[in-house]
Amino acid sequence: MTNQLPLRSTINPNYIVDIGIECHVQLKTNSKLFCGCSNDAREAEPNTLICPICLGMPGTLPVLNKAAVELAIRAGLALNAEIASDTKFDRKNYFYPDLPKGYQITQYDEPIVGQGEIAVHMSDSSFKVGITRAHLEEDAGKLTHPEGVDYSLVDLNRAGTPLLEIVSEPDIHSPAEAKAYTQELYMRMLYAGVSDVDLYHGNMRFDVNVSVRKKDSKTLGTRSETKNLNSFRSVEKAAEYEINRQIELLEKGEKIVQETRGYDDSTGKTISQRSKEEAMDYRYFKEPDLPPLQIAEQMKQAIAKNSPIMVGDIRAKLKEADLSQTIITAILNQPKLADLQQDVIATNSQYAKPVANWLSGEVLRIVGEEGFNWDKFQLDSDRLVALAQMVEVGDLSSTNAKIVLSAMITTDTPPEDIAKDKGLIQMSDTNQLGTIVDQVIAANPQAVKDVESGEAKAIGFLVGQVMKESKGQANPQMVQEMLKSKLK
Repeated sequence: MTNQLPLRSTINPNYIVDIGIECHVQLKTNSKLFCGCSNDAREAEPNTLICPICLGMPGTLPVLNKAAVELAIRAGLALNAEIASDTKFDRKNYFYPDLPKGYQITQYDEPIVGQGEIAVHMSDSSFKVGITRAHLEEDAGKLTHPEGVDYSLVDLNRAGTPLLEIVSEPDIHSPAEAKAYTQELYMRMLYAGVSDVDLYHGNMRFDVNVSVRKKDSKTLGTRSETKNLNSFRSVEKAAEYEINRQIELLEKGEKIVQETRGYDDSTGKTISQRSKEEAMDYRYFKEPDLPPLQIAEQMKQAIAKNSPIMVGDIRAKLKEADLSQTIITAILNQPKLADLQQDVIATNSQYAKPVANWLSGEVLRIVGEEGFNWDKFQLDSDRLVALAQMVEVGDLSSTNAKIVLSAMITTDTPPEDIAKDKGLIQMSDTNQLGTIVDQVIAANPQAVKDVESGEAKAIGFLVGQVMKESKGQANPQMVQEMLKSKLK
């Protein structure tokens, strides 16, 4: 794919920034890629989910996990990418303490997923990023570095975990775009159901390749690779630091070194780790213990037919309801909320906007709180519509509707009952309101004179007095109309 021009200015207008991102997605299979060990190491004690195959002991043979292949194909469909009919596995040879075999089984020149392209949406624009490839491989173990000691600890529970590495074209041209692209990948993998996408536990990790070049140059600059970023913010900040670092070096007449770097979240800086290896350094060769893999067309079609609805299709439905891109993005962050919004659009589209405002605001705030228990989540589209209708007819103020909404999230009680129980139903009876309005007019002659002389603020004061006398239950719009009518 040809390199596209940036959609917005770079940090220094004399330079063009080119960013490509490699994303490692942990597939949510029950077992590892080539053995029967559990694939969920989040709560396991170190080095308890390993076997001779994980460790590459002599005489052991890997057996490919079919479920991992199926999830890789589903992920490829979510990337609008080609799915290979013929693919194979290779050995990538290198030494590192967390790689017990001394090599990694991966895919080199015949990946399971080929070229694709995805649209990335930002609040005010969108852009396209080419997908170079996505290949299956096994993960390495994990090194931890305790503070205050001169040694590291190795946990091999993660060794052999199935990964899909998604490699992009250098079609990203700013830190903000890099962040938006990783968020889009997160949503696509989440809605495709291929991964738990738990960033905290490393289910998605990003390697960010950054290079800069003079504005008139057609050749990509020398790149650095910042590895193992596990948050959208760190992707953005690491890219920003690297761009400024490289431009500063070039402005001094110095050269950029192609290298692997790490990111220190506490300082916001990248740190040199080692020179960047080339493909020849890994001495790739065909994996001798695994036969070539052929994927039948019928298998591809069956997986496509049974795949969940893609996030792009959901986004299109929400956009048709005239929701803003900011609200759409917020709702899509929680699939359960996206399901509710789609139900409302399908059955009661006239209430799509107020429901969307609630879901992207109050509801998202509550379910996003630390420790929220999704097992207690009971919000449904019918009661959301009923709540919107109560606001529409004036039974609830917008403020009180949020109070009712908060209670609805963890109970199946109808909104009418919650509002009555909390004393939030607005007083809309004209006789009751008329009595209170008359009392307020009689008790505030100066404010009445001010209204009659044209001071607009005085009407607000009188409305406030009526709300006070009614203990907040009066319909403020009706009160204002009654005051205007009585005082002319």
